[in-house]
Amino acid sequence: MAQQFVETTIKGDKVVMFMKPTCSYCIMAKDVLAKYKFKPGHLECIDISGRSDMGKMQDYFLEITGARTVPRVFIGEDCVGGGSDLAELEQNGKLQGMLQTIGALQ
Repeated sequence: MAQQFVETTIKGDKVVMFMKPTCSYCIMAKDVLAKYKFKPGHLECIDISGRSDMGKMQDYFLEITGARTVPRVFIGEDCVGGGSDLAELEQNGKLQGMLQTIGALQ
């Protein structure tokens, strides 16, 4: 069920961040993404902290991304990593291009 939820959620031309609200790296990633104007429905932040399948979800993140930590940020169906990775993409000027490529920005 966790695997199916993740696969279904990341489908399409949007940015999906799986997160926990008290995690400092999740807050960092959310702050980075807040700098961009997304089209409606093209940014989804999913709090996994209250889910009964949170552990299974994080195990699946490990399987498909190499890490089970949050945040796990997907641009389109590709995982770009966590909070530090996202901040680095922005600092290097690559993030905006990735977001434009999938048509997520206004």
